[in-house]
Amino acid sequence: MQSTRSLKNKIFLILKGLGMGAANKVPGVSGGVVAFVAGFYEEFIYSLQKINGKAFKLIINGRFNSFFKYINGRFLSLLIFGMIVSYFSVSRLLDYLIKEYELFVWSLFFGMIIGSIYYIYKDFKEWNYRTIVSLIIGISIGLSISFLNPAKENDNLLFVFFCGMISVCGMTLPGFSGSFILILLGNYVLLLVDSVNALSTTIYEIFSGDFSFTKNPERIRMLKVLSVFTLGSAAGLVVFSHILNYILKHYKSITFSSIIGFIIGSLGVVWPWKETIYKTNIDGSLILDSTGSKEVENYVRFMPELNTETFYALCFILFGISIVLALEIYGQKTRKIDA
Repeated sequence: MQSTRSLKNKIFLILKGLGMGAANKVPGVSGGVVAFVAGFYEEFIYSLQKINGKAFKLIINGRFNSFFKYINGRFLSLLIFGMIVSYFSVSRLLDYLIKEYELFVWSLFFGMIIGSIYYIYKDFKEWNYRTIVSLIIGISIGLSISFLNPAKENDNLLFVFFCGMISVCGMTLPGFSGSFILILLGNYVLLLVDSVNALSTTIYEIFSGDFSFTKNPERIRMLKVLSVFTLGSAAGLVVFSHILNYILKHYKSITFSSIIGFIIGSLGVVWPWKETIYKTNIDGSLILDSTGSKEVENYVRFMPELNTETFYALCFILFGISIVLALEIYGQKTRKIDA
């Protein structure tokens, strides 16, 4: 019975990692929201902040089992494994769905974020002057970010490292979409599409016995970019987890009210009814970035018309809300079993 429960918990941890990984790749959606709603946000932050000087001393002294237990390794390894699998499977499926069924995908995420706001708000009882001000600041920052114009692509390795540190905020700070920040920094396609695809192709070629990629300068460049981005992300996870752990310990109510504000502000990014606008030259021709892709200027949001497509979109919003409520029910049952 105990082993069955343990296996079930491991599977659910991997599934949670899949959810975080998929959410982190979608602009406007935060992996931290998945952690928050699924009930493992504080454990996630606590586990990450255990990667400190003491942990490195355990590694240097060869006490690997002690290191694994100290950092809550079973929890982190299964979660990160799920995220990695997601980047090469679920996230690719999401790329396809967003391209083919954009309105319905954004409607689903819009509903999930509404559900997340309800989930966090209903248990938050510490409303006062400071938390209300924090809420308003969080909403303002979230809305301000959603209306910024994207920068141009930049593959400078120092900047790529910085992108890694900033983008990982989406995992540690609910409502703060790392992938959307990458769009604003101009490196979303470079870091979450092109470099990931380059790694997938390289892994396939290696298993096929083809090592010709070593003579391909462009492939090597992309792999180098992805490596630096990964290092930046790892550094960002550790740094921000320590900061957040301190803030949660000393300013928990203000932090939670700010998180609610961030999530409310992020609704503008995932508003389903929007049209993408591209930058153009004076003669009306499209401005292309360094990869030859259209350079996105911003979204124009509009109110939906009353038609069949809108009805389906509203159904997907309700479905998204239902998913979050179902996660909440599951989380409550899990906590009762553990207790």
